[in-house]
Amino acid sequence: MQFPTLSFGLFFLAVYAVAWALNGSNEWRKIALLMASWFFYGAWDGRFVLLLFLSASGNWLLARSIAAYPARGRALVALGVVLNLGVLAYFKYAGFFLEQLDALLLALGFGRDLPLLQVFLPVGVSFFTFQAVSYLVDVQQRRIAPAGWLDLTLLMSFFPHLVAGPIVRGSDLLPQFCTAPKLERGAVAAALLLILWGMFKKVVIASELATALVDPAFRDPLHRSSFDLLFGAYGYAVQIYCDFSAYSDMAIGLAMLLGYRFPRNFDQPYRAASLQDFWRRWHISLSSWLRDYLYIPLGGSRKGRLRTYFNLFLTMLLGGLWHGANWTFLLWGALHGGWLAIERALVRAARGRIALPRMFGILITFHIVVLGWIFFRAPGFGEAIAYLRGLAAGDWHNTLVTPLSLALVGLGLALHALPPRGLQQIAERVRHWPAPLVGALVAAGLVLIGAMQPEGVAPFIYYQF
Repeated sequence: MQFPTLSFGLFFLAVYAVAWALNGSNEWRKIALLMASWFFYGAWDGRFVLLLFLSASGNWLLARSIAAYPARGRALVALGVVLNLGVLAYFKYAGFFLEQLDALLLALGFGRDLPLLQVFLPVGVSFFTFQAVSYLVDVQQRRIAPAGWLDLTLLMSFFPHLVAGPIVRGSDLLPQFCTAPKLERGAVAAALLLILWGMFKKVVIASELATALVDPAFRDPLHRSSFDLLFGAYGYAVQIYCDFSAYSDMAIGLAMLLGYRFPRNFDQPYRAASLQDFWRRWHISLSSWLRDYLYIPLGGSRKGRLRTYFNLFLTMLLGGLWHGANWTFLLWGALHGGWLAIERALVRAARGRIALPRMFGILITFHIVVLGWIFFRAPGFGEAIAYLRGLAAGDWHNTLVTPLSLALVGLGLALHALPPRGLQQIAERVRHWPAPLVGALVAAGLVLIGAMQPEGVAPFIYYQF
């Protein structure tokens, strides 16, 4: 089930009704939400519900052991990290590493066909694995107390964030599970606006750009002009932002309607004036996770300049690998890590001497990000290089860009010039409107979005991670 579909809408209405009907008993409410989450996940592939159950149960036992035997805490956390990342590595990287090993053996003259390993990737495995790792570390460092089995399992299975984030940490959500929530009028207004806004970004902007501009440009870059490829890259920058931020907005809104608060995951990333600022605004739950559980434990910026640059590079390289088993993701991470290190060195060298206009920094940062998106979107390294060669060919006639796709690219970028908290300000006004009026406007918005929706809506991009 995808969020912007009728089947999910009916599913959520049923969950909403049952959850608030059971609000007098917080335990039964959480049990109902857990069953609904497993049903939601089972709609993708019922076999992997068992994986969720085993992962949550194993991490529950480890957390209890960490709390009971603090002297062995580090060793138990290390065991938990190995087990969690081992599951992730098997499902996500086993086939890739076998392919690379087979190619290496052939290159060395030890030609031997290795067995073909076909592993089906569970949807959202990267998200709930990172969630489990942060939970164990937080328990060991006494940031949070070990949770009960039901609370932890619901944390890892909760359907709004399960398949594509945000990576909601235990410290964010577990305290909210302790008491039955209350539904406030202002939260309902904000939630409905977020859901509608997310649906618009996904089904109107992202889906239209994908089918009309981005997919054709990346499918056959050798037969496209430089102009087509340039706007194909710009189009993908807008598509992936609108697609992923739409999922996050809808996830936050759905959780809010059930009485829970998720952290914000996007904050107008294309208005960033540096790559460091970009990562404070883009996929905030992942970037903050990488900072807190990888960059800082590696030493952060506390061990000298060269070590700082290395830590930045390694953190982003591993962040690229998190996205998938493909050399293009590693190159994407290496580009971001390398530029973060260069940027840090340049800022240090120019401190107090040069003050560049903010708009110049925004333009430089945006185009570094767009360059990275080419590797991120291309199916392989060869295709990414072909795309870059086509960009540099200097053929500027147009065969692909339409007035509509150009307008959608402009609209997607213009969103970053809006007031940063504009949606919250609108929600504050809407909360005072009569409920029938709000309901009528929401219904009209759904009808309007449905009318503009292209035929068929592709899955969210981050479902594959």
